[in-house]
Amino acid sequence: MERGLARSRDRQEPRIPPRRRIRLMIVDDSMVARAVLSRMIESDADFEIAAVAGTAEDAIDALQAVRVDTILLDLEMPGAGGLKLIPDIIKAAGGARVMIVSSLADEGAEHTVRALAQGAADAMPKPGTGRFNGRFAEVMLSKLKALGRADDQPPLPEPIKLQGFAPLRAMPAEQIGLLAIGASTGGIHALSTFFQALPPRIGAPILVTQHLPAPFMPVFARQLGVAARRETLVAEDGMALAPDRILVAPGDAHLAVEAVSGGHVANLLDHPVSSGCMPSVDPMFASAGETFGATALGVILTGMGKDGLEGAATLVANGGSILAQDEDSCAVWGMPRAVIEAGLASAVMPPEKIARRVASRAGDAPCK
Repeated sequence: MERGLARSRDRQEPRIPPRRRIRLMIVDDSMVARAVLSRMIESDADFEIAAVAGTAEDAIDALQAVRVDTILLDLEMPGAGGLKLIPDIIKAAGGARVMIVSSLADEGAEHTVRALAQGAADAMPKPGTGRFNGRFAEVMLSKLKALGRADDQPPLPEPIKLQGFAPLRAMPAEQIGLLAIGASTGGIHALSTFFQALPPRIGAPILVTQHLPAPFMPVFARQLGVAARRETLVAEDGMALAPDRILVAPGDAHLAVEAVSGGHVANLLDHPVSSGCMPSVDPMFASAGETFGATALGVILTGMGKDGLEGAATLVANGGSILAQDEDSCAVWGMPRAVIEAGLASAVMPPEKIARRVASRAGDAPCK
């Protein structure tokens, strides 16, 4: 009888097949670096090395025959190098992410920001010989797991399917008083796409919080200003907000806004927040809602974790609205998903469509 019950239970609970391992390609001209990275990655049962290449050109050729989830890419290699060929690698990769692992990511913010702007999902400095283990290995494997599998996010027909999520909220019709944008992993590329689709004038100040270290911020602000066709500055405490001027959160402080006699100014804060991020999107969204009410518009773009969720709740509670990036266009669908699941989003779409939705509420945008 007991064996019969056991067999019956086995039939009722079929085995769930294990998930396939995350497939990686390593692109580095150093044989030593390739070997060390391979050993480090394959020490974790979640990963397998599907291909290696010594140049970016070799990687593009290999991607015609092999499918991977993430490509670890060095920037400084023979031939054209990794930086110049990032768009070609992404095109050949068929949905795979690109993560920069290069000494140039540590030596020059310019190279890292350019790589991220061209579509790389994340970047980290490659340590010197003999220093690959320990904290480097832990951080790298954590980042790779967050990027996940390329087929975890299959293309969805439009409009985006949101079964299982809270319904979208209505969005106020008031002219925008303040546009606040938060982003993390993959955000530089998403911001570039967003601003290229945004009209040159929307008639409202713009705040941006992007998770980056402080030394990267001047380069990031300069490049964002070119893409956005607007004056873009790293925010300083007390700096005045002005229509169509972009203020970027510095890497060592949160960017908030406060009302003063005759206008509004940036308010830099350094207190700890629940997300642990510095800078964090939460204080920016919260202060935007508290100061601008229904005319505050927040945009939450790609990034891991839940930074921005608490601030979005405050912004919406004060009458403002949030637009969230859709899963298919995100490098990591963490921050937008948290906002959507909480029922705080008024729309879920890719960055270029978010830009058009923002433009529809702009008071100083040229007619099209």
